[in-house]
Amino acid sequence: MKIHQPDYFFISAIFALIIFGLVALASASVVISQENFGESYYYLKHQLIYGLAIGLVGFLVCQKIDYRFWKKIALPLLILSLILLAAVFLPGMGHESNEAKRWVNIGPISFQPFEFVKLSFILYLSAILSRAGERKKNLKESLIPFAVVFVIISILVFFQPNTSALFMAFLIAGIIYFLAELSPVYLASAGVLAILCFFVLIKTASYRMGRLMVYLHPEMDPQGIGYQINQALLAIGSGGLFGLGLGHSIQKWKYLPEIIGDSIFAIIAEEFGFIGAGFLVFLFVFLAWRGLRIAKNAPDKFGYLLAGGIIGWLFFQAFINMAAICGLVPLTGLPLPFVSYGGTALVVAMAAAGIIVNISKQTK
Repeated sequence: MKIHQPDYFFISAIFALIIFGLVALASASVVISQENFGESYYYLKHQLIYGLAIGLVGFLVCQKIDYRFWKKIALPLLILSLILLAAVFLPGMGHESNEAKRWVNIGPISFQPFEFVKLSFILYLSAILSRAGERKKNLKESLIPFAVVFVIISILVFFQPNTSALFMAFLIAGIIYFLAELSPVYLASAGVLAILCFFVLIKTASYRMGRLMVYLHPEMDPQGIGYQINQALLAIGSGGLFGLGLGHSIQKWKYLPEIIGDSIFAIIAEEFGFIGAGFLVFLFVFLAWRGLRIAKNAPDKFGYLLAGGIIGWLFFQAFINMAAICGLVPLTGLPLPFVSYGGTALVVAMAAAGIIVNISKQTK
């Protein structure tokens, strides 16, 4: 396949999202940055150095590497990422915050291993399903390897605990198996099993049940379990059509929890209004369109599944984050790709985008 120019529209969408996210983060983080570190832009600087700078290197390297290379090392990468995911439980390495063990500290470096698991899981599933070819309906060729890996991931994230991570792992698998045209019977069976599992998870933890009840009854306990969603809706409503203006958010003054994490979309809507929030939604939709176009024209099945899996992950995670903060689905704790604070998430997302760019150079 002859190499040609990459999809510059896709690249433009990626960097438009990153720039938009940095502007939003700079404004949203001012108050807590000043309070926690005595300077207004600590979180922005941290995101620039440990997120954007490293992510840019990852993007440039991955867009140069032939995407077929990842098929050869998909399994070793997945095993390595699972080892890192298990390292959160090791004394001296695992870091606990808010009763959750989701970070690993190696010297001065701190990162979230599950972000690497998401990408390596996509690589692994794309590899085994593309190898299976016409035998994709064979349990030995696809579902059994997937089931083994998924059980390992489920056990590790369950004890962190990190239900949103478990949900994302299942969503990623569902996207790739759907693209691989697996038998509808298998997909339906897996869907029913997933619903039953998540119902059990909700019933066994009071905070998960609380999130579901708040979704069904937003007016319930506005100063307790319903505080975050009520403050988020207040921020979104306050923004109106054009917003209060950059830097003029009221909710960032410690009224809204997780303002630089999964709640940042509410701050965007408050400061930029319906127009600004709508533009962000448009960028994600445009990104998904260009990404799916690349997947459709990929030169082989591995490229098709890989590009489709990555773009499906990024788009649906963004959709769920924005829908949750608007009260359309229960709160999940998932960050907004390219926008929410988090160096590991930005680095992995940019590397994944680099892989898609490489595929776009070889499309039909």
